[in-house]
Amino acid sequence: MDLLAYADEWRASWNAHDLERLLQRFDDSVVFKSPAAAKLVPGSSGTVIGKTALRAYWSEGLRLIPNLHFEVLAVYEGVDCMTINFVNQDGREANEVLIFHRAMIVQGFGTYRIDPSRMASI
Repeated sequence: MDLLAYADEWRASWNAHDLERLLQRFDDSVVFKSPAAAKLVPGSSGTVIGKTALRAYWSEGLRLIPNLHFEVLAVYEGVDCMTINFVNQDGREANEVLIFHRAMIVQGFGTYRIDPSRMASI
């Protein structure tokens, strides 16, 4: 799989708010974990299971953030996985880590940069 092409398609799909296009590469039994899901999906503890639940979670996110827009900063290659480093419409840096099985995404993680001002307390 061409990971740079996938990252560009990922960005274009999000920026078009086209969830069906975005979800094409996600397995029906995908597991996605994100701190944002913990806030938007009651009782999930941040874990969304299945493509139908992922669609519902992301639909709610788009409803709440109608100006959602991502710009890809970097793409990282791993073994059966990739990380897309991006910045959102508010200038907040984040990553989406995607785990593949036979070219389908079976697991994903949304990760968000911690405010650097909080780093001094560590």
